[in-house]
Amino acid sequence: MVSLYYDIVTAASMVLCLIYMFIWHKHFDVHITLLYVLVPISNIGYYLYSKSTTIEEIILSIKITYIGGCFNILLIMLTVFSLCNIKIQRWLRVLFASISMIVFISAMTIGSSDFFYKKISFVNDDGYLKVHKEYGFMHTVFYCMVIIYFMLSVGAMIYSYFKKKQVSRKMIYLLFFPALVSMISFFGGRLTGSKIELIPAAFDLALVMYLIIIYNISIYDVTETAIDSLVQTGDTGFASFDFKLNYLGSNETAKRILPHLQELTVDKPLDTETETGGLIHKWITDYEDSENNDQAYFKANDKTYLVDISYLYSGKRRRGYQLFFKDDTKNQQYISLINRYNTDLQNEVAEKTKSILEMHDNLVMGMATMVESRDNSTGGHIKRTSEGVRMLVDEINKDDSLILSEDFCKNIIKAAPMHDLGKIAVDDAILRKPGRFTDEEFEIMKTHAAEGAHIVHEILKGTDDIEFHHIAENVAHYHHERWDGSGYPKGLKGEEIPLEARIMAIADVYDALVSKRVYKEKMSFEEANAIIMEGMGKHFDKSLEKYYVAARPHLEAYYSSLEQ
Repeated sequence: MVSLYYDIVTAASMVLCLIYMFIWHKHFDVHITLLYVLVPISNIGYYLYSKSTTIEEIILSIKITYIGGCFNILLIMLTVFSLCNIKIQRWLRVLFASISMIVFISAMTIGSSDFFYKKISFVNDDGYLKVHKEYGFMHTVFYCMVIIYFMLSVGAMIYSYFKKKQVSRKMIYLLFFPALVSMISFFGGRLTGSKIELIPAAFDLALVMYLIIIYNISIYDVTETAIDSLVQTGDTGFASFDFKLNYLGSNETAKRILPHLQELTVDKPLDTETETGGLIHKWITDYEDSENNDQAYFKANDKTYLVDISYLYSGKRRRGYQLFFKDDTKNQQYISLINRYNTDLQNEVAEKTKSILEMHDNLVMGMATMVESRDNSTGGHIKRTSEGVRMLVDEINKDDSLILSEDFCKNIIKAAPMHDLGKIAVDDAILRKPGRFTDEEFEIMKTHAAEGAHIVHEILKGTDDIEFHHIAENVAHYHHERWDGSGYPKGLKGEEIPLEARIMAIADVYDALVSKRVYKEKMSFEEANAIIMEGMGKHFDKSLEKYYVAARPHLEAYYSSLEQ
């Protein structure tokens, strides 16, 4: 019969732990969570105790039971303080935890020293294992610790009952029960000499009571809700009421806005005869009639407040009403002004934005032109290549094979003039050389690609248009890369080369072929076309060939017009 009792209380504690795990929420008090972990462990100790047949098994099971004996009472006390909104200084928490830990460590010496038990033995009395213990000094400390924790818990509950209106009386009653039952079972069994330990059953009852407390805590402990964590110290007030208009709680901001809330007692009904009570009753009644009536305004202390009304939820269940109060004075004062000048303001912003963008574009174009003016062999190059890029993009957009976004098209055309900015870092002796480069000079000239990417990066650093920044940098950096990987500066191959750089490469080379340079005469359109077509799949992306072919008449017409 004794063994069956321990079987039942151990199984019950595990079931209660599983129930708690199922309903657990991150806002549950951590001390309660620890109780649901430690109670089953300590009850397992009592279960093993009932099955023990040797002195070694008895000692081990007793050590396990003291996990609960040393820490569960502490957790019950801390839970009381937490739910009664009484703050314990960190050093005190550390002190309490340290005392419990020291007592527990001393309990672990049972069987090997006389700190906790001086002596332990057992006899089998008609199937019941009777254990004889001779207590040591630390066991007396253990008794004192348990009594002190209990007295502190009771003191906190009494203080909250008479002094703290914002703590639910129902919650205090529920908290008192597990503390009282635990103490009665702890000392009662020892005084009566009962064959069974009442403590594991008392702990199970405590867990049942904490399930009831958890059910209520979501609407009473407003400081632990997600909503109140956002508004508790801000400029938004929060107050909640159940469906019977009983006051559940509010934050400090709400009490400043509606001082009458400070006079309300938790669990007491709202006094609709007062001005504040009448207002709240009307807001909630209107909301009950139609959920569209979820906002209202009221004036107090020369300010206008916006009230948002909604249901108070616990999980998915509606448990009452919640009201949010926010100072809307300035918003109301300026709302008419905003409406009056909104259109003009938008137009002005658009105009300023356009002006800034134009200034930015002109600055970039000016820099590109300045760079080009140093190179006596590429006059008009940036303008011509920009037009070539535009023609290629136009042909791509006529086909469904390669889909380009509107922003991409706009940005690559806008970025084209920046592709040779890196030449500003090349020495004039090389850049303005009236003839072909030596191998060494060409290697220096090739650095303009990477240098250009760096310059573009610095120019556009901090711009809001991230996509344009990225495209412009790629165009400058990779427009000399080749499809077969023989280009520079990185030797990228195939689709490793960004699409914008592949398009830029065709326009750049085409312009170089059909334009006169100091070291060569311009080629005919037929000769240039033959070189471009031969380079498809080697120098250029083969998939862009059809777009070049489609753009060729437009390119030739454009370059022909420049000769007139």
